[in-house]
Amino acid sequence: MIIFAALICNLSRMLLLIDTATEQASVALSEGGAVLFTEESPLPREHASWLQPAIQRMMGSAKIPMNRLQAVAVSAGPGSYTGLRVGMAAAKGICYALKIPLITVGTLRLMAEAMIPAAKENGALICAMIDARRQEVFTALYSADMDEMLPPQALILDKTSFDKYLTGNRIIFSGSGSEKWKLITPSKQALFISQLNVIEPFAKISDRYFAEKKWADTTYSEPIYLKEFYTHAKK
Repeated sequence: MIIFAALICNLSRMLLLIDTATEQASVALSEGGAVLFTEESPLPREHASWLQPAIQRMMGSAKIPMNRLQAVAVSAGPGSYTGLRVGMAAAKGICYALKIPLITVGTLRLMAEAMIPAAKENGALICAMIDARRQEVFTALYSADMDEMLPPQALILDKTSFDKYLTGNRIIFSGSGSEKWKLITPSKQALFISQLNVIEPFAKISDRYFAEKKWADTTYSEPIYLKEFYTHAKK
């Protein structure tokens, strides 16, 4: 499904955004940090067959040739092992072909950025979580100003996992892994809010990274796995 946003003219830095880190894949075209067009996958876990046609459809709908792109940004993980590899390979291939920079953004940071308004409204910290099977999650903790309080990591949950931070703090937990935590935490300081779409913060962060020339090495960049192997396929 293609989603059209308001077109904003005469802005700089036209970027292609690729997010295949989680079950719901998406691509977007942004200019000056504003989202112009997006396309989201209608099916989970079909990233490999969906991604390239989706990019072509979106660029065709936008009537913008690929050579207008000034960079490609990719959600670099953690997340689905296969999804991360698909997204990174596509981003690198386009960057090589067009001789443009690659931008990588951590998936948990994108998820947390989307939750900033809710965190400020509730006076809370932000904990993004991605399901990593059984009682394990990929997670990171941030302040409402996006100061990193707990770096991205793979964590096996138990009732005491966030005691240090829940003492004296409210924390908003969101993302696919937060349902596991909701079942076991006894803390009334834990708030659970459905994860918001990351496309808008993805566009803003990527544009800022471009302006700061915070570009990744196209040759050596790898996804952020945090584990040796992870896939959404069920055992």
